[in-house]
Amino acid sequence: MNNSTIDLLCRHRSIRAYLSTALSDEQIDCIFKAAQAASSSSFLQCSTIIRITDQDKRQQLAHDAGEQSYVMSAPEFWVFCADFNRHHQIDSSVNLGKAEQLLLGCIDTAIMAQNAVVAAESLGLGCVYIGGVRNHIDHVTTLLKLPRYVLPLFGLCIGYPDQNPDPKPRLPRSLIFFDNEYQMMDKTILSQYDQQMSQYYSERPTNQKPGGWSDKIPTTINKEQRDFMLSYLHKQGWITK
Repeated sequence: MNNSTIDLLCRHRSIRAYLSTALSDEQIDCIFKAAQAASSSSFLQCSTIIRITDQDKRQQLAHDAGEQSYVMSAPEFWVFCADFNRHHQIDSSVNLGKAEQLLLGCIDTAIMAQNAVVAAESLGLGCVYIGGVRNHIDHVTTLLKLPRYVLPLFGLCIGYPDQNPDPKPRLPRSLIFFDNEYQMMDKTILSQYDQQMSQYYSERPTNQKPGGWSDKIPTTINKEQRDFMLSYLHKQGWITK
């Protein structure tokens, strides 16, 4: 059973090439309103979006994210932040620094961003998340003048697509959707998925890669270590208790 919403969700692709066409104020407002309508734990509303219109800041963020040129070329670039500073401004005696608050901020902000992506795609736009803003998170914090209890989680490029990549095949349902209890992985099913991904990687028009999915896991995880993150979080007022 499909409908237009499910079809839209299942057609999602990351878009990294954009036309120069600017978004209208009405489009920006619609995307923001959809983002803000996302679920909020205990209605804390612990997320903030910073829209980057300053081209110098865009260029610095593109550099910090690993020279990702589409941070510069996308008509819109928004940075999504977990934010308990707003609550601290309301009442400085609130008990902040708890690990659970980090989880709340990350979860709520991710849900908010996904609402924004779905809204943008419904308008014929494309998006890609930029986790690379955390590569030089201290500099990003200074650049965006983020106070304590604000955490930049990721950026989001938004614009009219100038490419049409195929959706990436996802893991089979049997490897990620369980009844009642966790189940260990079926290596035969994983091998079949690796073959599917190997074919996808070899046939796509750009950024072709040898191999399947699982053989890339060690390199990908090790690349995303960011060993400075715990000390940064403590300095910024997160998970200190």
